[in-house]
Amino acid sequence: MNWIRIAASGTVLSTCLLVAPLPALAQQTQAASTTAANALPDADKAFVQAATQSSSTEIDAGKLAMKNSSDKDVKAFARHMIYDHTKLTAQLKMAAPHGVEVPKDNSDTGVLDSLRPLKGKSFDSAYIQKVGLQGHKDALEAFHKEASDGQVPELKKAAQKALPVIEHHYQMAQTLARKKGVSE
Repeated sequence: MNWIRIAASGTVLSTCLLVAPLPALAQQTQAASTTAANALPDADKAFVQAATQSSSTEIDAGKLAMKNSSDKDVKAFARHMIYDHTKLTAQLKMAAPHGVEVPKDNSDTGVLDSLRPLKGKSFDSAYIQKVGLQGHKDALEAFHKEASDGQVPELKKAAQKALPVIEHHYQMAQTLARKKGVSE
């Protein structure tokens, strides 16, 4: 009788796993490993999640820009974002306390999915708006919050160190938006 219950439960679990979209399941797993398993204060957990999502999204969207854009300025911005956000991710990993897992691939799938089908100028406008401008506004908010409210000294210091880079990225995005006629 117990074996039948276990088998039935396993079938339901297998069915649930097959029905759940894999990117969402992977993202939930990454987020859960960051926020649930680690002994970080809530503000610091939120920062690690926001910072890794921001950088992952910048890197993945930058790679999309290299394929979907034909504009040399957009591609130059994308290359810069890939390079800098790869470095920022490494710095965040080094700043994380021992035992804190920093997600490696934690991109905002909604943003990436909205960009994938676009090409040319429609891609450029959406990329500049969603990733360059809004993405950096959101990142600035998360990094400022950690720099002022963070409780883990290493993470707080990493946020403070990264702020000038992110502020520069936002200024670059604003300049690119003006040049390409994209409104903020």
